[in-house]
Amino acid sequence: MQHAARFFSTIFSPLLMPTYGVFLALWVSILCYLPVGTRLAVLLVVFGITCVVPMIFIAVLHSIGVVKDKRLVNRKERWLPYIFIIMCYMGASFYLIHVHAPLWLTAFMWGGGAAAIVSFAINFVWKISAHMAGIGGVVALLSRIHIDGLGAFEILWLFCVAIVFAGVLGTSRMQLERHTFWQVMSGFACGFLCVYLASALIN
Repeated sequence: MQHAARFFSTIFSPLLMPTYGVFLALWVSILCYLPVGTRLAVLLVVFGITCVVPMIFIAVLHSIGVVKDKRLVNRKERWLPYIFIIMCYMGASFYLIHVHAPLWLTAFMWGGGAAAIVSFAINFVWKISAHMAGIGGVVALLSRIHIDGLGAFEILWLFCVAIVFAGVLGTSRMQLERHTFWQVMSGFACGFLCVYLASALIN
């Protein structure tokens, strides 16, 4: 169980969630009709801004002793990475605007940034699950694509699969004793609501 929990925690890292969300938007929504090269270029840039750059930043913080664990297990060591990740979300948002992405996709990044801000604020007094906030945002994105009729095909089944993965991830975080039940649920609610409301505001 421990090995499985670590596996799911790794593949559903918060740093990968923006990339997963943009991938789903580009491959299951009406954006799937764009040229493959265009979609791959956008995906790679988003991956670089929201995953590779923060990973390098956290690695540097670890190397100079600012954080003791790259997994940021200690709540008190999370504040600086949170600030940097919020900036990365802003950078990804500006990039999506630059390439004329639809507002509903840019809103996904805005919502992710808002969730990071909320998590950053809560982090000063309580440990909220960043993993669950990330996957909550992806679930919210899929729900908006489905509700707004933006899917290139029926994606209700994909939404259900994402819910199942969210449950697996939450269970994994508790199995590893990284979070309590309420920290997991609060993280999911934070990510889902921030992305869902950001998408709703543009309609």
